[in-house]
Amino acid sequence: AFLPVFVYSLKVSPLIEKISDHKDFKKLLRTRNNVLVLYSKSAAAAESSLRLLSSVAQEVKGRGTISWIDCGDTESRKLCKKMKVDPNSKEKGVELLHYKDGAFHTEYNRAVTLKSMVAFLKDPEGAPLWEEDPEAKDIVHVDSEKELRRLLKKEDKPLLMMFYAPWCGVCKRMMPSYQQAATELKGKYVLAGMNVYSAEFERIKEEYNVRGYPTICYFEKGKFLFHFENYGATAADIAEWLKNPQAPQPQAPETPWADEENVVYHLTDEDFDKFIKDHSSVLVMFHAPWCGHCKKMKPEYEKAAEFLHVASDSPGVLAAVDATVNKALAERYHISGFPTLKYFKDGEEKYTLPHLRTKKKIIDWLQNPEAPPPPEPAWEEKQTSVIHLAGEDFRESLKKKKHTLVMFYAPWCPHCKNAIPHFTTAAEVFKDDRKIAYAAVDCAKEQNHDLCKQEGVDGYPTFNYYNYGKFVEKYTGERGESGFTTFMRTLRERDHERVGKKKDEL
Repeated sequence: AFLPVFVYSLKVSPLIEKISDHKDFKKLLRTRNNVLVLYSKSAAAAESSLRLLSSVAQEVKGRGTISWIDCGDTESRKLCKKMKVDPNSKEKGVELLHYKDGAFHTEYNRAVTLKSMVAFLKDPEGAPLWEEDPEAKDIVHVDSEKELRRLLKKEDKPLLMMFYAPWCGVCKRMMPSYQQAATELKGKYVLAGMNVYSAEFERIKEEYNVRGYPTICYFEKGKFLFHFENYGATAADIAEWLKNPQAPQPQAPETPWADEENVVYHLTDEDFDKFIKDHSSVLVMFHAPWCGHCKKMKPEYEKAAEFLHVASDSPGVLAAVDATVNKALAERYHISGFPTLKYFKDGEEKYTLPHLRTKKKIIDWLQNPEAPPPPEPAWEEKQTSVIHLAGEDFRESLKKKKHTLVMFYAPWCPHCKNAIPHFTTAAEVFKDDRKIAYAAVDCAKEQNHDLCKQEGVDGYPTFNYYNYGKFVEKYTGERGESGFTTFMRTLRERDHERVGKKKDEL
């Protein structure tokens, strides 16, 4: 179709497809899976929208399609009527509708700006940009390295810059306080934000030591001075800190367990073998200083060690090994989680004992050492309809499914253990639907550490929903079978409605 003469004078992109015929429109929706359509009451009403959409089309070339239907001309009027669209009813005489996978998806109701429209077409089901939130109007939103350099060069007021990632839960929780502070401190301080998740910002991340999200940097006259690290801060906390900005206070290092007063024998790579040979019955706890479960178990282990220390007929001794320091021992005994308890009899390793966690259980077992019950097979070793993914095949596997709910977990986490049976049953319910998958990633495995970090996992379990491999949102619903199945059923019903709507319209 030919574009009106005035359209050429506007330098409208040839990437915008003008359509007036119903069959052509059907073909467009059949062959393109991501289409934003501008319906206008006349060519003149479309003028300013087309100018903006020309730039959008250039930015999303190859990823999205922009189409224009002028409901003012005779042929197109029939098409608009058939699609039940009437731009005359709109204030500006234009309406923007989005079509996905051949069916109507949603009315475009986000900010009518180049940045917002490009972000929408790159991820039509993604969350709006931070600057689209009217409450964030006093934040300075920075989009490029060039803009950042310019801001730092010209800004005389003290400046706080939040480097964030759009999926980061901690960032989202902090944003309302940060926005409020920006409004309250306007004129005295500048609060800015920059999404640096993309690989193009590696240089900035390196320069300002962005190792996780959010990273908040304080600048004076363009010079970086300190990091702000109170991520639970209220607007008042931020204002208070800005009155007297200071570098984060270093945390007092924890005293290593081996240096504390206790009767547990602390062994090393050097003295381990001799000790095991010299004592006929030894229980060894392999631990890590950062491990919460180890800290929880430590008092019980010490009480058991004291009891055995004073007992006249002690059935054994208790020892401990810091596996992060004594790496040769950790490797030799294949220590992959903490705490791990191993029992040595007459210098030989005899049992691994995951069930001994209290003073009573430890002492009772040592008085009658016997093989522990066989371990429950790992989740991924069981035959279920859940797909277990690892770092290298994660994205490719998800791309094959329209809807995937992924559970990021650690095998030792109690909340995960509670959720696993319900998640597994939900996967079973949908096992015959080829467009749906329930998947799981074990974040305790070293090969998955980077993946879990990249996907915004900051606690277990974390549930993320993906559409053809693209992250859409965190699942925060009920963690029972009905919560997991209702979530997926709603998505599928929406799909069927769209297909039905498409049949009605086309």
